[in-house]
Amino acid sequence: MSNDTLRAETEPDTNLSLADQAKRALAACGANVATATDGERVVSRSPITGEILAEIAATKAKEVSDVIGAAQAAFEGWRLVPAPARGAVMKRLAELLTEHKPDLALLVTLEAGKIPSESAGEVQEMIDICDLAVGLSRQLFGKTMPSERPLHRLQESWHPIGVVGVISAFNFPVAVWSWNTAVALVCGNTAVWKPSEKTPLTAIASHALLERALTEHGYDPAVSGLILGAAEVGQAMVDDERVALVSATGSTRMGQIVGPRVAARFGRTLLELGGNNAAVVTDSADLELATRAIVFGAAGTAGQRCTTQRRLIVHENVADALVERIRGAYAKLPIGDPREEGSLVGPLVDADAFANQQRALSNAVEQGGEVLVGGGRRLEDQWPDAYYVEPALVTMPSQTEVVRNETFAPILYVLTYSDFAEAIALHNGVPQGLSSAIFTSDQAEAERFLAADGADCGIVNVNAGTSGAEIGGAFGGEKETGGGRESGSDAWRAYMRRTTTTINYSGEIALAQGVNFL
Repeated sequence: MSNDTLRAETEPDTNLSLADQAKRALAACGANVATATDGERVVSRSPITGEILAEIAATKAKEVSDVIGAAQAAFEGWRLVPAPARGAVMKRLAELLTEHKPDLALLVTLEAGKIPSESAGEVQEMIDICDLAVGLSRQLFGKTMPSERPLHRLQESWHPIGVVGVISAFNFPVAVWSWNTAVALVCGNTAVWKPSEKTPLTAIASHALLERALTEHGYDPAVSGLILGAAEVGQAMVDDERVALVSATGSTRMGQIVGPRVAARFGRTLLELGGNNAAVVTDSADLELATRAIVFGAAGTAGQRCTTQRRLIVHENVADALVERIRGAYAKLPIGDPREEGSLVGPLVDADAFANQQRALSNAVEQGGEVLVGGGRRLEDQWPDAYYVEPALVTMPSQTEVVRNETFAPILYVLTYSDFAEAIALHNGVPQGLSSAIFTSDQAEAERFLAADGADCGIVNVNAGTSGAEIGGAFGGEKETGGGRESGSDAWRAYMRRTTTTINYSGEIALAQGVNFL
């Protein structure tokens, strides 16, 4: 079947309900869905209209243990598979993801409410990380070091750690799983995935494709496990001593729970938590360039990215001009059903997200802010159970409490500065440290922003927005963002253990540092 034929079969069909569209996409991926008949269930509800897509049987507590046990058993053999052979599985997964890109993208749109180009871009991230993992399978390098002792050699080697637990969030329902799983598996680990209970269908479809890639190459599909449910399911995985590393993506509050629980059993964590990202716009900036990046950064994905821009720190000389540009752009933003051509801002994920946005706007006004534009709800008459909102632009007199706290909704707080040192202080004066940006035509300002006493984030951009990241560069942040790194660069080391080896071929025992004993 050609990609064009497949695309035609998986594009949204207005004659089908959203639930039927989801079923068709799942079937195309070869996914089996255990529909709930009684007991605990996971309800997949589309934020597009609020309708239920499916009710799925949740993983029971004993079943969580069984899935982890199967992954642990599979690890015994998987870790001995040559890394390039593990890479071949990732190559096959990339082929399957490419073939089923329209199906997965449709599921992302239906469950997360993203516009199709963003959904397709997320699946492309999955394909890209598989490509990276294939190359990585031949580059898991250690080091050889000179020894101070004659006729000795020192070397470092890297080995898999065991079962990797992955907890992902609704806003990137498949990409974050793939970042972790592709790298963890190619390093020789097995993985167990607990997706957001808001996006189970994308997880079931993605997991089915990986199982197919493993099976086609003759490996135990238990190398990759899937558990579905609410927080207690994730908690069972977090507390299981057989899980060597828990990679968790979500709120800072979630990380404050996960981190200590895993540390208490001496496990490892890789945390990707809250972001409160800012862009500094200097008086030398290209305002047209800055506006385009800021509008996408603040309003894209309805403000529901961890890298969403939430603060604008602008020089007082250009503040009025830039704010007017952003206001004009906001007025033209098409808000509505993300499946419709031209829509750029889809829905918030649910009623809680809308309530949080309204609460933050109210607090901002109480703390001296002024809502210049946005914040209202749209389409509630058509879809009372869906939550479409206007991206809000709010001027603030200072970096108050509401500005310092992340609200996962499209609110952009505007702060002004007069001195560059003040801009840096404002930028760094929040607990989070994920993504940052500066817009300037002054090289000295850019270099100061990149210096050790500049932006304190894990991702720092010059004349590019806060939102979005490429596979290849390590993704993650500092402070309350958690300190984890995923995806590119040397992030693979988080999924491995290091051994330092001394090889003595002298025929004598020589102690380091000149110690004599016997």
